Amino acid sequence: MASPAVETIIVGGGPAGLATAIFLAHAAPQLAERILVLEKEHYPRDKFCAGGLGARADRLLARAGVYVNVPSVPVSAIALRLGDDEIVGRDQHIGRVVRRIEFDHELANVARSRGIRIVEGARVDGVHIDRDGVIVHGSAGTFRGRTLVGADGVGSFVRRALGLPGGRFRAQVIELDTEPTDGDPPRDTLLFDLSDRSLPGYAWDFPTLVDGRELVCRGIYHLKTSDSNGIDIRALLAQKLARQGLDLSRYRIKRYGERGFEPHVPFSAPRVLLVGEAAGIDPVTGEGIAQAIEYGAFAGEYLAEKLATGDLVFGDFTERLGRTRLGLDLTARSKVADFYFGNYRAPIERFLIETPEFLSLGVRYFGGLRVPRAPLFRLAMRAAWHTLRALR
Repeated sequence: MASPAVETIIVGGGPAGLATAIFLAHAAPQLAERILVLEKEHYPRDKFCAGGLGARADRLLARAGVYVNVPSVPVSAIALRLGDDEIVGRDQHIGRVVRRIEFDHELANVARSRGIRIVEGARVDGVHIDRDGVIVHGSAGTFRGRTLVGADGVGSFVRRALGLPGGRFRAQVIELDTEPTDGDPPRDTLLFDLSDRSLPGYAWDFPTLVDGRELVCRGIYHLKTSDSNGIDIRALLAQKLARQGLDLSRYRIKRYGERGFEPHVPFSAPRVLLVGEAAGIDPVTGEGIAQAIEYGAFAGEYLAEKLATGDLVFGDFTERLGRTRLGLDLTARSKVADFYFGNYRAPIERFLIETPEFLSLGVRYFGGLRVPRAPLFRLAMRAAWHTLRALR
């Protein structure tokens, strides 16, 4: 027998799912107790992630009166290592590094404090959609609702239930936490090392806090392409650590996958939406937490509108998402991924080295700070000129 119907069932209790619930409850407080989040694990549960959180996510959550108060490392700079060159963009507070085991748990506590119901240990193994609503089956029972949100990550069951393809942009990631070394950047800096042009991706070093200890999260992000499937990212990480005087065998290795955004793939069906990595995140950098919050903010407000009108076809979701700042950004990054990890990496890197103000504007965007239009337009024109030059 199905549980009493709710307005929205959200599969996945990570940042995308919880943000969707919080912003829906913020837009329509009367629905808060009729929002259900199904999380397959039990909080606090570890989620492998480098933990870089752009301040634009905190600024967005503040609109709903939320601040996720967990141990964090403040960030005010991003460094790009491009061959023998390194460029740094620096501004006022642009973000922080968090641990997902703490961040997700606290965000769930915030959701619960607003009347949202979260069921833990609820692995979903069946979805049925009809004219009357949705039915979700799983390890915690059967639940009935008017709408369904798939926020269940790279292996999304909801996405598969809709019959959508796995996607072209898939990434492999490997990371671990070590003590600091003498060659590390300042602890307010996120370092992206793109020196190895044979790797469709990058290495990184991010400051982090683990049980109060100042450590560094180090890893390799590999965007899989047709000619890069033979890359051994564990071996690459071992080589990177050796150059830093570290031994891979001394540390706990964490592996995970990611799904990149593809602009022409639908992210909805009647009564069903996809958000976060179930839909797709930035394929160039793999950044996901801030984008998950942005997905949730848009989807929560969208659901509040549609539930109020009873229009649950969601036929305009993908198109409206594409017009948001998030959608425009992800669409641009998916196009950049094809160029950068294709034949134009060298000219793009030359442009970045010759135009350090481009990184400065990117740093401001990461932090949710105002990006002036005039310099942005000038840089766009320069980028277009560099592109045309490279295409000749």
